[in-house]
Amino acid sequence: MASKRPNQLFRNMPAKIAAIPMMLTAFVFVGSTVWTVVYSFTKSGLLPRLKWVGLDQYERLWNTKRWIVSIENLAIYGICMLIFLFLIGFILAALIDQKIRFEDTIRTVILYPYALSFVVTGLVWQWILNPEFGIQRIVRDLGWQNFSFDPLYTPEIAIYGVLIAGLWQGSGLVMVLMLAGLRGIDQEIWKAARVDGIPTWKTYLFIVIPMMRPVFITTLVLVVTGIVKLYDLIVAQTGGGPGISTEVPAKYVYDMMFAAGNLGQGFAASTMMLVTVAIIIIPWAIVEFGGKKHG
Repeated sequence: MASKRPNQLFRNMPAKIAAIPMMLTAFVFVGSTVWTVVYSFTKSGLLPRLKWVGLDQYERLWNTKRWIVSIENLAIYGICMLIFLFLIGFILAALIDQKIRFEDTIRTVILYPYALSFVVTGLVWQWILNPEFGIQRIVRDLGWQNFSFDPLYTPEIAIYGVLIAGLWQGSGLVMVLMLAGLRGIDQEIWKAARVDGIPTWKTYLFIVIPMMRPVFITTLVLVVTGIVKLYDLIVAQTGGGPGISTEVPAKYVYDMMFAAGNLGQGFAASTMMLVTVAIIIIPWAIVEFGGKKHG
């Protein structure tokens, strides 16, 4: 028995060695998360210090208009992104799935914006939406002098100007994921639906989409991750303006920690972002994996 234990210890050594970087990464992530949460209850300024203030940082956070506006903006941006990205991506995938001509070229063109960084996307759409030489100027030069389209310079709708840029960049990724899911559907299902006289839209709605549930879940995780960490697109396109009309939580955290030198407030905001993600992810994980394990 004693001779078998060393053998068991060294079994699958390549796999165990390959797992070491991931284990170290997880350890650092958990340690950093705990450290951030602990110091969110302190009066840390330019440097972290263990001077406990209880929930003062959180009370100050939720009494700050800038933080409230950032939450509202992220909610608007996130809900609209989820709805329109899935809608646009699925429609594009369904159209391309019809074996159209020049499919490879069209798919590449649609996916190309995703290859760009958010900084480049933000700058490009800042120029396109600029009223002096963007869409508004082009339309007015064509004769419609009363035409007005300057969302980035109108505080009430500035976040929707950012949304346009986000949709332009993200639609290609969603389209490719949906197309992969559609290509995985057995063609016999389509043939059976046609024989039974089921309309195409009903086939998509009641047969195809339920079968693509894993693809939708994967896409949802990727999109939500991008929404929560939204930062560089805002900085490049609007800088959080006009005023604070396009402020988002990630930018608030960065400004508090590195611009204002208020680490305690930045840690508190980071913790609230973590709690928000946990409230969404943990119940989903329990339902998605716990139910299967129980079954």
